[in-house]
Amino acid sequence: MHDWKELKRFESLKPDQCLIVFYAENVASMNHFKLLILELTEKMNMSICYVTSVKNDPIFSSKNPKIKSFYIGNGAARTKFFLTLKSKILIMDMPDLNKFHIKRSIKFPVHYIYIFHSIFSIHSYLRHGAIDHYDTIFCVGEHHELEIRETEKIYKLKAKKLIKYGFGRLDSLINEKDNYPEILSDTKNLILIVPSYGNKNLLEVCGIELIDILLKSNFKILLRPHFRIFDDSPELMNSIKENFGSNPDFILETGIIPSKLFFNSLCMISDWSGISLEYVFTFEHQVIFIDVPKKNLNSNVNDISLEPIEIQIRDKIGKIVSPNNLEEIPTFLKNLQKNDHNVKEQIRSIRSKTVYNIGNSANVGAKYIQELIESNYSEK
Repeated sequence: MHDWKELKRFESLKPDQCLIVFYAENVASMNHFKLLILELTEKMNMSICYVTSVKNDPIFSSKNPKIKSFYIGNGAARTKFFLTLKSKILIMDMPDLNKFHIKRSIKFPVHYIYIFHSIFSIHSYLRHGAIDHYDTIFCVGEHHELEIRETEKIYKLKAKKLIKYGFGRLDSLINEKDNYPEILSDTKNLILIVPSYGNKNLLEVCGIELIDILLKSNFKILLRPHFRIFDDSPELMNSIKENFGSNPDFILETGIIPSKLFFNSLCMISDWSGISLEYVFTFEHQVIFIDVPKKNLNSNVNDISLEPIEIQIRDKIGKIVSPNNLEEIPTFLKNLQKNDHNVKEQIRSIRSKTVYNIGNSANVGAKYIQELIESNYSEK
């Protein structure tokens, strides 16, 4: 009943108290909202509502007087919240609006803004039509603009407002990196293994062999599986725990990678996880991609002629390794610290061409939101 009480509390707000609403589907949403919310509330002195489906969301401990927070769960209260929402703007990083049970408001002409939770291309990592029912899209880079416009043309969709925004999560990571300048002794030679989910992910194809090779080569390992892997592959996860659980150089992380370990790690190994691009663009050195098949949520992906960005830049920002050649990884890792200036320059160049407004996305987004609010008022 707590979610219904919270919904009632939200619905009791006066119109000017809920002009701007953020909705968080999970705790990771704040990674993409954080800087934008700070820009709106602390620099522009604007008030927002933060509606979340996370019961123990850290937002509830915020002391920011400009933030009103509400818990609406994942059930019927959430469905009603969306269907009867009265607000000027709703900002989300959740795709598939109006596709399933989460609908646009039937009570009010809400303006819906989508923020990407990945740098990846829309036609390769989102379902078909996942962002078709948003009004404004905060694009990470030019690839998103080109993909959305081609999608609109092919499927004869109404044109959306596209903002050259950037990627708030990357801005946060680059800022935070400066707080962890020293390699700590207990994290020396730490390798992060971050597989995506789905059939033939790296953990399923060669995970045990990879971990074994690295541990025998005196590397420390932090394995952070996608949360779905625990449900999809319980036998595999039990086998990993049995093989490596007692090894002091092995960590199985079930939640968010601790900052101390993330910022003091030597390298990341992934397959097709979006965090790999965040890592490369934060630390400006190559990662390792295990060459397993790419999962695809969009059966209509080939309708779009553009090659997904994560495929375009893959061999330029990382070393691609076949599951049959895992033994070459330790040598690459040992030479990684000799990464020359040219590699860093190449990654910086790719980053600037891939992501808009590095370090300034929040300012761009907040100004657009402010203008949207002011234009709505001026139309009255």
